Amino acid sequence: MDFSRRELMKTVGAGALAFGAGRNTTGASTFRALDGSLDFSVIRSEFPRAGKNLWLAAAETHPFSVHTLRALEEYSQYRAMGGLGRDSFTAAKQAETKQLFGTLINASAEEIAFVMSTTDGENLVVSGLGLAELGGNVVIDDLHFAASRYLYTALADAGQIELRVVRHRDWRIDVADMEQAIDANTRLVSLALVSNINGYMHNVRAISDIAHAHGAYVYADIIQAAGNTAVDVQAMGIDCCACSTYKWLMGDFGLGFLYVKRALQGDVIKQTRYGLRQVTQQDGQFVRRPGAAIYEGTTTMPYLPAVCAYEGLKYLARLEVQNIRAHTKRLVDRLQGAMPGLGYPSITPLDTPTPIVSFLTAEPDVTQAKLNRAFGQRVVSQGTWQMTGADGATQSVRGIRIGVSVYNNDADIDAFLNALD
Repeated sequence: MDFSRRELMKTVGAGALAFGAGRNTTGASTFRALDGSLDFSVIRSEFPRAGKNLWLAAAETHPFSVHTLRALEEYSQYRAMGGLGRDSFTAAKQAETKQLFGTLINASAEEIAFVMSTTDGENLVVSGLGLAELGGNVVIDDLHFAASRYLYTALADAGQIELRVVRHRDWRIDVADMEQAIDANTRLVSLALVSNINGYMHNVRAISDIAHAHGAYVYADIIQAAGNTAVDVQAMGIDCCACSTYKWLMGDFGLGFLYVKRALQGDVIKQTRYGLRQVTQQDGQFVRRPGAAIYEGTTTMPYLPAVCAYEGLKYLARLEVQNIRAHTKRLVDRLQGAMPGLGYPSITPLDTPTPIVSFLTAEPDVTQAKLNRAFGQRVVSQGTWQMTGADGATQSVRGIRIGVSVYNNDADIDAFLNALD
């Protein structure tokens, strides 16, 4: 049976009512048990998709919670009919959204800019650094996101940079290999803090120390980390990072965040485009807004994705990342233990502290047929990746990537494993 709009709004209303009624004088909500721990069965009930269809692909997109659905409905009513209790996505809410994201990664709100996407943020960093004028080399690795690899490949093909690509060893990046690639001519080290291929998480502190010792800067794509894994840009030595909001930030496409370390703003990473979001007007003069707002582009603020991001970040603040990590680790550990025995070798190191795990598939069509019979729709992400052998040669391999989140439970893992067995 289709999940009709009427059923959807009943779910939104019920979830919103339960959440509001469950708050006590200390601010604790209904998903807190008496001992203070999180009740993930209640959390699961706040994601309508979890009760309808199996979805083990949060690394691709994250479902909305009932709180986001309620906020979207209220905002849509406001846009359609005006004054029904929710105003536009005001400057105060925009500031609070930046503050929430900054707190999540241990940055100040003035170090955060709104961007359209992760790739938009990385392009702003690259153009702001003036890599085409600086010359020198950029170091990346082959577990980086495809759009980033394309960006630097295009610059290298145009003769603007030298591109150095560090190959993985057994699906992880050796810090010694990164150190060998970085030298006095390195301008930027760009990496995916958590790889979208297999969930591998860099030893970014060690890499940033090496880069900084040679005068280079470090950019991190954190889209597969923010909201599920502890990120501390100061402790990790990250100079700039960006992410979209449609994965573990529980938002939607069309909005992302860019972090630029305060000391680098303006002088090192320059402003390269101009729009009214960067300034105020006083007495006929343009006055620049403080902080990273200078990197906000020429587009208007996308309010619908912003509403989603705001609600998602508030929800994450209540859950707390360490609790999310503990919940997802147990589920990932089950997959790591069971999948190889079913003929699916893991390409995710066992000590990877993220909720992403990937497995090779010898017969992808057979695997997909099993999942289709069991679920009638796609439930995990499929991929084709480049595997580096011991001799340094690469070959294409096929696999499946699983990303678990707060709405998943043991019954989901049971159903998935049974379908493949």
